[in-house]
Amino acid sequence: MSEPGRARLLTYADYAALPDDGQRYQLLEGELVMTPSPNRWHQEVSRELEFRLLDYVREHDLGEVYYAPLDVTLDDRNVVQPDILFVSKARAGILQGSRIIGAPDLCVEILSPGTVRLDRVRKLELYARFDVTHYWIVDVVARTIEEYVLAGDSYPATACAASRPTTRRSGPRPSPASSSG
Repeated sequence: MSEPGRARLLTYADYAALPDDGQRYQLLEGELVMTPSPNRWHQEVSRELEFRLLDYVREHDLGEVYYAPLDVTLDDRNVVQPDILFVSKARAGILQGSRIIGAPDLCVEILSPGTVRLDRVRKLELYARFDVTHYWIVDVVARTIEEYVLAGDSYPATACAASRPTTRRSGPRPSPASSSG
């Protein structure tokens, strides 16, 4: 029996039985966590990063790249939906049915105002504990990608890449109708 005032911890079965209400949920240590829909900038960064990663993975025949929402079941009380993830051919056995059961080789989280603590603290610890080899945190505002590589059971600070602001051409862009092919 659960303690009064304390929420009952959920399992994957509870999570899977939730009605589809259009929200994005994850299960962290048995706690149901709702994350808001990504904003436009988040989506643009996610798309560009996913396409570049996908091109590289396909060119080198390394495995599969996926994007959210897709359930990654780490154990019965931890189901996450990384923004982007990579599963190598060596770990293809974790691709089971409509979900992934086990740790991907790479999880990428793109920070949103409502997910900073979740991505920088809770998921960092969770991914290390479940042996996700590489974890990238993308900060759209700071224009950085932080790379964490698993060493033992934790992620020592490894690398941070920053992009330079792009220069845009001033003036109106030609419309597709006015350009000839």
